[in-house]
Amino acid sequence: MKAFDGKMRDTDVMTTEQILRLVQSIPSKKAEPFKLWLAQVGKERIDEAYDPEIAINRALDIYRKKGYSEEWINQRLKTIDIRKEFTDELKAKGINSGRDFAILTNILTQAWSGYSVKDYKNLKGLKKENLRDNMTNMELVLNMLAETSSTEISKSKTRKGFKEAEDSVIKGGNIARIAKEQLEKRNRKKSCIR
Repeated sequence: MKAFDGKMRDTDVMTTEQILRLVQSIPSKKAEPFKLWLAQVGKERIDEAYDPEIAINRALDIYRKKGYSEEWINQRLKTIDIRKEFTDELKAKGINSGRDFAILTNILTQAWSGYSVKDYKNLKGLKKENLRDNMTNMELVLNMLAETSSTEISKSKTRKGFKEAEDSVIKGGNIARIAKEQLEKRNRKKSCIR
């Protein structure tokens, strides 16, 4: 890996899973609290596999602890449903690679917001955080409008493939962009994006 001095250095690296496995193998009593926590988290995920509602409630609690309003949380849950409909439609049109989903999401975001996903995250000062978890209610609504419009436009087409999906995404994103611009003009705001 490249070091701070710009030179390439041999180094040991591990994935998160490998680090957790390493911690499990440490025989020290000092590691015991962390091992107990890992066991608890593992149990919770197994419980969630049997009853997905537990996972939903856990997610809701996390959003509440982060200070999100109930209105925002409900809006965010709706975005998940809309996103699933959007990606299901893309799959129906032959889009299967994660890379293509990412490209189309970027095109959609650029079309309605004027920012690539990367630029939008930079604008909000995000590193690893989920962009949608850092959108205002208005941004969530505009993003949902873009995805819903794209989904409906795509459903009206019979042809499949990336180019057809891209066309639907651009048109759907433009519908949301027009709505955003009209709202900004009506409210005399520079931008709905914060």
